[in-house]
Amino acid sequence: MKQDKKFSYRIFLLFFFVLSVCVKAQTVYITKTGKKYHTYTCNFLKYSKKEIELDKAVYLGYTPCKMCKPTGQESATHSSSFTTTTTSVSTKYADKKRVQAVQCSGKTKSGRRCRRKTKNENGRCYQH
Repeated sequence: MKQDKKFSYRIFLLFFFVLSVCVKAQTVYITKTGKKYHTYTCNFLKYSKKEIELDKAVYLGYTPCKMCKPTGQESATHSSSFTTTTTSVSTKYADKKRVQAVQCSGKTKSGRRCRRKTKNENGRCYQH
């Protein structure tokens, strides 16, 4: 009877561990202009960082940083469970496309076109 309790307790712990690993999404960080995702401690995140889930970052076309080497990407691409995750992610983020930065359409005081890049839908940077 005592062995049955130990066995059921171990099964419960194993189930809880597997469930907690599967449910938790890995958080990575991206910059405003970069095409890589990073860990929180990466030096490239000095001035700008945006928190994002790993599966969304991969779907949007971000690749891992070679300096900080965020974990999860290598194992995720080789597992068969990732393919099912990718299909659910693609339907989840299908309406959010990656926007290309374009030159601002605003004019400066001297009458020249602004040189800044923007991703705003109106085609103007933060000053215009």
